[in-house]
Amino acid sequence: MYAVIETGGKQYRVQEGDTLFVEKLDLEVGESVAFDKVLLLSKDGDLQVGKPYLEGVKVEASVLEQGKGKKIIVFKYKPKKNYRKKKGHRQPYTKVKIEKIVG
Repeated sequence: MYAVIETGGKQYRVQEGDTLFVEKLDLEVGESVAFDKVLLLSKDGDLQVGKPYLEGVKVEASVLEQGKGKKIIVFKYKPKKNYRKKKGHRQPYTKVKIEKIVG
């Protein structure tokens, strides 16, 4: 059984027991979260597709970790004009573990 959920403007295909990195959620480590924006549910070969979301279906998960991703460097410059800007960015994330698909 698997589901396709939407969170943080992205879509993820999840199964029970999966761990995934999603855009930062405002939760503490150990708390649980329910994703109710379920787009698709596959159960025993039966496929349900929402318009746009399925009613009465949710995915329960628990927060394992809050962190920041790998640093990327943003470097802007204009040739011959002595204009250079160097900036770094680390995208925050939340690591969650899928506990149960209810529906």
